[in-house]
Amino acid sequence: MTTLAIGFVLIAVLVGLVLLGIQIAYALFAVAFIGIWVIRDNMDLAFKMLELTAYSGIADYLFATIPLFVLMGLLVSVSNVGRDTFEVAEELLRRMICGLGVATVAANTIFAAVTGVSIASAAVFTRVAVPEMTRHGYRPAFSAGTVAGSSVLGMLIPPSLLLIIYGVLAEVSIGGMFLAGILPGLMLAGGFVAMLIGVTILFPRFVLTDPTATKARRQDIDVEKMPPYIMLGKLVPIILLVVLVLGGLYTGYFTPTEAGGIGAFGALIVALLRKSLDRRRLWEVMKQTAIISVSILLLLIAASFYSRMLSIAGLPNAIAGLVQGSGFGPMGFLFLYTVIILLMGMILDSTSILLIMVPIAAPIAQGMGIDLSHFGIITVLAVEIGLLTPPFGISVFTVHNTLNDPNVSVEQIFAATLPFVGVMLIVLLLVSVFPIIATAFL
Repeated sequence: MTTLAIGFVLIAVLVGLVLLGIQIAYALFAVAFIGIWVIRDNMDLAFKMLELTAYSGIADYLFATIPLFVLMGLLVSVSNVGRDTFEVAEELLRRMICGLGVATVAANTIFAAVTGVSIASAAVFTRVAVPEMTRHGYRPAFSAGTVAGSSVLGMLIPPSLLLIIYGVLAEVSIGGMFLAGILPGLMLAGGFVAMLIGVTILFPRFVLTDPTATKARRQDIDVEKMPPYIMLGKLVPIILLVVLVLGGLYTGYFTPTEAGGIGAFGALIVALLRKSLDRRRLWEVMKQTAIISVSILLLLIAASFYSRMLSIAGLPNAIAGLVQGSGFGPMGFLFLYTVIILLMGMILDSTSILLIMVPIAAPIAQGMGIDLSHFGIITVLAVEIGLLTPPFGISVFTVHNTLNDPNVSVEQIFAATLPFVGVMLIVLLLVSVFPIIATAFL
């Protein structure tokens, strides 16, 4: 058997192990180790490469961005900033058609610009937005679907952990990936808003339990308004954090690592000033930060080891030759790649897809003249769709488990997220066809 054939067999084995429930890090380590051993017929070389990868894989100042942004996101979550952001958005958008749905998208957009984790957004806004939307006459399943659908903004609007992981795997600037994510993220948020308004006008029963009563409530002028000073007080912390982190990052005043440190410190100050961080909660936040960060860093070491095995097998060059020889141009390759990602999104989590596919596909894309920042946004958009598609749909399951309502099934939430998936596919198509959307700020 040739080394190329061994490489393809090992990829199939890797996917099989993940589907069987083996943790992705262990599967990557095992497949890479066995691959190097079999291809070079040298177990000592496999051990040596594992040792070198474990040391050099994350021995870079840049990797400090991961624990710092994770810490910032967790501190923001415990300070109830997400709840306050939603309350202000609800007040400002109350009279708008599907105002609370739009408020959820708006709050998620702002929250995503600080946390960068979709699951955190899904958990926070399930507790905050779903009860409020249900109280105002929205169908519980639609309310939960709106939270799940808009939570994916956390994976695209910077700072995003997926963009950081992609930047590391593809060896491109993380700051550049953050810049590339701005316009597609805003397009996605705007598309969600337009879709919510359109669906409410065309199919009111899909959104509301009693459209007539909801319309009357929306037009009621006697509703008590939130005083401007309270509104400002609720918005100041998140605005300051966004300006501090993203403003410093995009002006070039901070590196991504420094921005993470400044953001984490700012989030700590907000949590302390709001008296939402006692000793027990601080310990829990630090423990969760360590667990999440170590998990991601271990995955990155495993992915680096896996990437080296692929290079030894000659797989990226061979696949690139096959793609070019088949007559596929850059657009044909992007289409085929996107379809594979969408299919994998139905059965695998986001990080696993990136770890398996990016080491193979990024060199091919670069060889075909595709900008890797543009390619990264396409990858993350396609992976995001997997957060909402059955049977895996981790955002949907997060919302369902957090909501814990026996009257709202997982199937109903999946159905309610279908319009969001449609918007994401349109944005994915636009970004693929018009690379300037992703590279405008680079």
